[in-house]
Amino acid sequence: MFDKESQIHDRDEKCQPITQTHYWLALKMIPRLSIQRKIALVEQFSIEQLFTESISQQQLGLNDKQYQALVAPDWSKIAAIIEQTALAHATMVNYQDPSYPQLLKQIYDPPLVLFVKGNIELLNCQQIAIVGSRNASIHGRETAVRFAQEFAAQGIVVTSGLALGIDAYAHKGVVDKQKATIAVTATGIDTIYPARNKALAKKIIEQGGAIVSEFLPQTPARAGHFPKRNRIISGLSQGVVIIEAALKSGSLITARCALEQNREVFAVPGNIQNPQVKGCHWLIKQGAKLVEEVADIVDEIKVTAKNSLHLGRNISGNKEKETPAEKTCDRGLCNDALLASVGYEITPVDTVVSRSKLPIDVVLTRLTILELRGLVSAVPGGYLKLK
Repeated sequence: MFDKESQIHDRDEKCQPITQTHYWLALKMIPRLSIQRKIALVEQFSIEQLFTESISQQQLGLNDKQYQALVAPDWSKIAAIIEQTALAHATMVNYQDPSYPQLLKQIYDPPLVLFVKGNIELLNCQQIAIVGSRNASIHGRETAVRFAQEFAAQGIVVTSGLALGIDAYAHKGVVDKQKATIAVTATGIDTIYPARNKALAKKIIEQGGAIVSEFLPQTPARAGHFPKRNRIISGLSQGVVIIEAALKSGSLITARCALEQNREVFAVPGNIQNPQVKGCHWLIKQGAKLVEEVADIVDEIKVTAKNSLHLGRNISGNKEKETPAEKTCDRGLCNDALLASVGYEITPVDTVVSRSKLPIDVVLTRLTILELRGLVSAVPGGYLKLK
């Protein structure tokens, strides 16, 4: 139906060199095809083969619209995106680029392309995320600044979302000490939202930090973009610190993402009269670590970095040392095994451990994930499976 060789010839006639960046943007723009499927195609063939060799639609498993987008990409639109990125003084880092953050590759749906303004080397530095309420109290703002500065002093990069409130104060705490921080945005790399944080964004770059986005240039802020942004914040980090969060807030979405990504979740308690800390208290009840000072977190993430199944395996490259339980969890089946171990009657945690044959720390973490997904409920004496 579509002649890929003629498409390549047309590009050559226009003297437009096609690079890896072009291919990855073209792959990103294939409609209604999941990130996981796109990555699988690259692993099965290669990014170049997908766009330069004749592979049948049946082999690729694509519908007509998706196949047309693959064999006849809108190269002029892609060239415009590249130009807009350059005008924003940003660069693009694709999934196979050595600069792509290795920790982010471990999440379920890593962005195919990251737009980065500033210091790309920060992407693979040890990071901790600090997020929280936009309507933060004075105490919350002071805590965000203090924590951020103490992390930066220990060489840990603070990552947040450039939002008002806790996010902004975390970034500000770092740049005030002339240190580097990473801001992940829910807009295109050439747009700062909210606009009142433009000066802060400028300081982040000036102090050797970075601004990161997965959205194309000129993309405005939309409600649906913020949860996507949040998964990147947690995905880049070894853990997420929640400082003030209401029960229904974006910060709890970030916490949920962190749990699903097997990251640590830390919550700072506060005054029980303050509605902005109810989310933190709820997280603590669900098993998040209560923290009062940075030392509580640093000790935890150092242990995590040393013993983490994900990080340890990437460094050693030896999968033979994995236990059956670790392999099961890595394939996303651990939750299913746990869910089968919880009955419709009250099931004590000890019973879940016995039935699932998993370590108790893994069981507690996964039960929290299942609860956040509405599949089980914590009750006095154990857990109940929900219909």
